[in-house]
Amino acid sequence: MFETVDAHILIVDDDERIRGLLQKFLSRNGYWVSAARDAGHARRLLKGLEFDLIVLDVMMPGEDGVSLTRSLREHLSTPILLLTAKGDAEDRIAGLEAGADDYLPKPFEPKELLLRINAILRRVPKPAVESDIPKTLQMGHIRYDLTRGELWQGAEMIRLTATESTLMKIFSASPHKPVSRTKLVEDLGRDKGQAQERAIDVQITRLRRKLETDPKSPRYLQTVRGSGYMLAPD
Repeated sequence: MFETVDAHILIVDDDERIRGLLQKFLSRNGYWVSAARDAGHARRLLKGLEFDLIVLDVMMPGEDGVSLTRSLREHLSTPILLLTAKGDAEDRIAGLEAGADDYLPKPFEPKELLLRINAILRRVPKPAVESDIPKTLQMGHIRYDLTRGELWQGAEMIRLTATESTLMKIFSASPHKPVSRTKLVEDLGRDKGQAQERAIDVQITRLRRKLETDPKSPRYLQTVRGSGYMLAPD
């Protein structure tokens, strides 16, 4: 008997056999699963349903997975896991730059996909209990609510991906103290290695675009030479 994990996953892959196998495997492991055959089909499902995570194949006819990810990130913060047959690190980095939270090269073991999905969903901030005096960090016109794990600019909430939310949680736990790239890789639940540290750099670049007036000359999310990265709120 499988434990219900109460999460809805969207599988997007043009290969009918892979769609069916993944849908069956994830359903057996307690997930509620929907499937789309291409980007257009995925967009129609996303208009009518809310998902906790999207598993998206990169190589699809028509609009590919990286392009779809980039487009979705304009209005959607749902975690995205890319499936790619490409082994080159540059292609994986391109997916992360587009807004993906993680990637898994093909071929892969279904159990590894399950573990990565579980890891991403654990990073998604849970709704917080109301607090009379919310704790916040101020970064110029940007405000980070530590209680809710939310980033605000005035009355407008800035959308954060699951990975960006986790990074903000890590940095805000020890402001003005450097956090090494190795530690960030570990806290994000990723395998160690130079490629993963490069992936962290990509995520930091994306987060800076949401925090900084001039991301190329960061004031608040600083690079500390030889030590990693540091959040320096006002």
